[in-house]
Amino acid sequence: MALSGFINILKPPGMSSHDVVGFVRKVLKEKRVGHAGTLDPAAAGVLPIAIGQAARLIEYLEITDKVYRAEICLGISTDSGDDTGKVLERKAFIMPADCTIENVLSKFRGYIKQVPPAHSAIKIEGRKACDLIRQGVEVEIPTREVVIHRLELLSSWDGGFRIEVECSKGTYIRSLCMDIGEAMEIPALMSFLVRQRVGSFEIRDALTLEEFEAIGAEAILSPEPFLHHLPRYDLRQDRMKAFLNGLSTTDRFYKGDDGPLRVYAGDQFLGIGGYNIKDQSIRPHKVVQIARN
Repeated sequence: MALSGFINILKPPGMSSHDVVGFVRKVLKEKRVGHAGTLDPAAAGVLPIAIGQAARLIEYLEITDKVYRAEICLGISTDSGDDTGKVLERKAFIMPADCTIENVLSKFRGYIKQVPPAHSAIKIEGRKACDLIRQGVEVEIPTREVVIHRLELLSSWDGGFRIEVECSKGTYIRSLCMDIGEAMEIPALMSFLVRQRVGSFEIRDALTLEEFEAIGAEAILSPEPFLHHLPRYDLRQDRMKAFLNGLSTTDRFYKGDDGPLRVYAGDQFLGIGGYNIKDQSIRPHKVVQIARN
């Protein structure tokens, strides 16, 4: 059977997420490779990689919460929000006490509004904002609402501090760092970023590129454990073939919502489905047949 599943890669700083995908393709000699949740080239950390049929499941990884550790440098701002951009402002300041920092951080917990940085991969009319800027095109990024589940001060020093953030899909940590500085009335940028977790992908389990290269296909993991943020639906065994052939199954007694579901027949994972309220049926969204490792 063709290679299919997920790999938990520890992306090093200096490589783009696309570069990592290319590296995995080369090692596995597999064309169908994708990644969930782009990391900036300067950032490091967890980068989930999907192989073969599992690449069709990437969208369900991207909706998961994420955890980051970031360093905020005070007294300087750039057009990109990190230390790779053009300097916009430098300002002398008195380093705030930890209690002051904590007070500011408290304002950024829960639902917040933020504007993603223009120097990012966010799409504007189908094109990446960063590509448009490089071409001299002015871009206007719309405000979005995100959720900061947890925001902790880890340490501080004269000139900056380190935070850990647990947040929803779509949160830009560079924007968060800049907004925290603005709330302190001090220019700020993100000087370093490490992604600690994406859903169930943990940094402690992530493989360096060297470790992955050494074991190759042995690094591929079954996708099911990484989709447990989706509710499970158990299909009748006699409807398994119908589901695999793209046919819906009537279920007038289902009490869940209409979001994506992990669909099983017995202990066999069949793919992702959803409940259609109108005709009271479970419909296939992504049918996959992946051997368990």
